[in-house]
Amino acid sequence: MSQLGFYKFAERDPEKLALVDPDRRKWSRGELLAATNRICHGLRALGLEKGDCIAVVLPNSAEMIQLYLAVFQSGMYLTPINHHLAAPEIAYIVEDSEAKLFVGAERFSEICRGTVDALGLAGERLFSLGEVPGFRSFGEIGAGQPDSLPEERSVGQVMNYTSGTTGQPKGVRRPLAPVDPDPVATLMTAFLAMFGLKAEDENVHICGSPLYHTAVLVFATTSLHFGHALVVMDKWRPEDMLELIDRYRVTSSHMVPTQFHRLLSVPEDIRSKYDVSSLRSMVHAAAPCPIETKRKMLEWWGPSIYEYYAATEGGGTIVSPQEWLEYPGTVGRAWAGSDIKIFDDDGNELAPNETGTVFMKLGQAGFEYKGDKKKTASSRRGEYFTVGDIGYLNDEGYLFLCDRKTDMIISGGVNIYPAEIEAVLHQHPKVADVAVFGIPHPDWGEEVRAVVEPVEDVEVSSSLAEEILAFCADKLAKFKTPRSIDFIDEMPRDPNGKLYKRKLRDPYWEGRERAI
Repeated sequence: MSQLGFYKFAERDPEKLALVDPDRRKWSRGELLAATNRICHGLRALGLEKGDCIAVVLPNSAEMIQLYLAVFQSGMYLTPINHHLAAPEIAYIVEDSEAKLFVGAERFSEICRGTVDALGLAGERLFSLGEVPGFRSFGEIGAGQPDSLPEERSVGQVMNYTSGTTGQPKGVRRPLAPVDPDPVATLMTAFLAMFGLKAEDENVHICGSPLYHTAVLVFATTSLHFGHALVVMDKWRPEDMLELIDRYRVTSSHMVPTQFHRLLSVPEDIRSKYDVSSLRSMVHAAAPCPIETKRKMLEWWGPSIYEYYAATEGGGTIVSPQEWLEYPGTVGRAWAGSDIKIFDDDGNELAPNETGTVFMKLGQAGFEYKGDKKKTASSRRGEYFTVGDIGYLNDEGYLFLCDRKTDMIISGGVNIYPAEIEAVLHQHPKVADVAVFGIPHPDWGEEVRAVVEPVEDVEVSSSLAEEILAFCADKLAKFKTPRSIDFIDEMPRDPNGKLYKRKLRDPYWEGRERAI
């Protein structure tokens, strides 16, 4: 195989489109590479060396892509940080990552200033997009620097921080290999090939989720390494995505089920205005997708919807649209180089169709939680690690997820999985979003509570709650049916669709200890 990788493509065909940024500016491969190289030289001029870390709080932008491409060929670490975190939370990550450079943005000026104030940072290594008091302009990093490839190139890494369910987040740190970035970029493209994609081939990837998420950044940047054009959205809106798919003949994306729900809520007369026939590989992950929701998307978008199961730490499984239709609800079988096992709480491996904790094989992608050997060890059984999900393998080796262990409800000694209940409630025409969790009960331990975000213009009332509960009557066992429903104006989700369920559940458990 000839070498792939963004840098090689840019040298061979510099005029070809590489990036459409959120402002709709078009960047050729040559322009994007030149900006990337200037940043590389600028980082070295600032005194950064191989192994150093750069922490960023940035919106989706051309600059975020440039920083990734610069780090990837400079032997450094990039730590993207969720801008929805509070300043003390960001300060913890900046300090823990031992970042030598902190890059913020005017849009997040308050939390950026709060972060540097909390850490007592000042001086030459604070940069921002736009105006942030005390920060230098991002453009200064590359100003006056050459646009040639840097010397002594070596591959860098992204060090993401896991959100975690208890304690502080931990950086997933992988060792840096002293190798050229181009062959590594070529190897990375094998991941996208599992979803039916090929090098160049006029593919266009659309990124509508925040680039601070592990998989979102992986899919977007690996698309560049595969020779695909990249269209980046800053704020995701369903009709905007449809318009961009039509305009740029998009073929691939990385999505979450929440986006599917919102796309399906777009009226048919608006949906039909946009041509989606170019779609080939619309990949989704990150949360359980209700079976009926996925069926509707397949009917609309055709056999283009792939799914996988993995984590920041590694993975995983994959399922094609054809396989999913044969085994509805599965997240697939282990991909090449991976393996899946199910263990009970005593560490015994379970047989097919027995439910337990899902463990994935590490393969060649070893990692440690930075500064936390105990957490690293507790998540592993030999060559396998877990992120705490519960599921089972069927006789053919297809994995079915039930829920996160931390979200499981134990009521009267019975295990109840909220994801199953949420999948039913999502199908009610007046439900825009929903969360199900356990709240304290004096006799049963926990009872099932649902929080519903109704669709726009639907009046909240006790009769609406009764209507939704009646909808569940022939679809859920009585012990799974919520005992009560609360309504909320807007569910606490981040822009990538991740639900902050603890914000809803924890007030009920204040001063109490859950069994899980």
